[in-house]
Amino acid sequence: MTTYAHITGWGMAVPEKILTNNDISKMVNTSDEWIKERTGIEQRRIAGPEDSTASLASAAALEALKVANVSPRDVDLIIVATSTPEHIFPATASLVQDEIGAINAGAFDISAACTGFIFALNMATQIIKGGENKTVLVIGSETLSRFLDWSDRGTCIIFGDGAGAFVLQASEKPGGVISSVMRSDGSGGDLLSIPAGGSAHPASPRTIREGLHYIQMNGREVYRFATKVMARSSEEVLEKANWELKDISLIIPHQANKRIIKAAARGLKVSMDKIMVNVQKYGNTSTASIPIATVEAIDNGRLNRDDKIIFVGFGGGLTWGALSVIWTGPFPTEKAVPFKRLGFFARLFSWYQRLLRRLEGLIWGRKDSSG
Repeated sequence: MTTYAHITGWGMAVPEKILTNNDISKMVNTSDEWIKERTGIEQRRIAGPEDSTASLASAAALEALKVANVSPRDVDLIIVATSTPEHIFPATASLVQDEIGAINAGAFDISAACTGFIFALNMATQIIKGGENKTVLVIGSETLSRFLDWSDRGTCIIFGDGAGAFVLQASEKPGGVISSVMRSDGSGGDLLSIPAGGSAHPASPRTIREGLHYIQMNGREVYRFATKVMARSSEEVLEKANWELKDISLIIPHQANKRIIKAAARGLKVSMDKIMVNVQKYGNTSTASIPIATVEAIDNGRLNRDDKIIFVGFGGGLTWGALSVIWTGPFPTEKAVPFKRLGFFARLFSWYQRLLRRLEGLIWGRKDSSG
């Protein structure tokens, strides 16, 4: 019997601070008109002192679980796609697992730049289809503003911060994620990267002095790459699903640049009315852009139960991919999950685990010293 992975919950979280094009024009040589003409972006959200990749991810995750009416304790696995993790390790997903009280879940991060959410969704789908897990939380979360050179107008105008999350659940009823495409071309890895901070270039006075911990991008080459692969991967995923373009209610692309999205629409020969665009409000939020755009599509009445849709993205790596999806919505449930109470117990359980670990350390430390 075939198992399907349905998207039953969704949520987003963005920082409160809004940075407009006019604000940026006071920082670098640019203007509102110049930015809108080249990117379609009008403003973006910027993480404040209390915001982090993990905190935004946790907030989006809880919103998604509330929509699905799924307790954090019933989550089997958490996958966080991010280009700006909280730390090199531990995984940001582990921090989210602790924060939301998903005490029975495994957790790990994946890194595939802006395509990361597509890859994570496909990974979650295959895990559910294989019968390993029944409920998987997939999150895209970024604080890209902390990796920007605010004197480089080629990058600082583009990126913003935010998080989005989906709950995926197993069902024997057909629907959910139907087909997928995942591709990579490492020969273009230098076109969009953060060169330092890993094992190739550990942090040093030189890497800091040369700005190697900031996002570096060859905008022209990335544009050429993106306009080719967006349409191609959408066509591939349609063919795998045995669908035709006329069957599609909505295409939700990675929100990188409005010109790229328009070029993809021309390549597919579809009207922009069939494509969700909100890059003007948030800029490029990398792995968070597709789930954020999905949440807004639902809020605006553009996405409904049983709609056939396509998610498509591209990013550094170079990476690109697409998914075909039959939109489901929440499964019927009998009782509302008491999230406020569970939140209290999540904090209590985390405190108890830390206390227990400290006591065990004291006990074993004494035994080791006396032995």
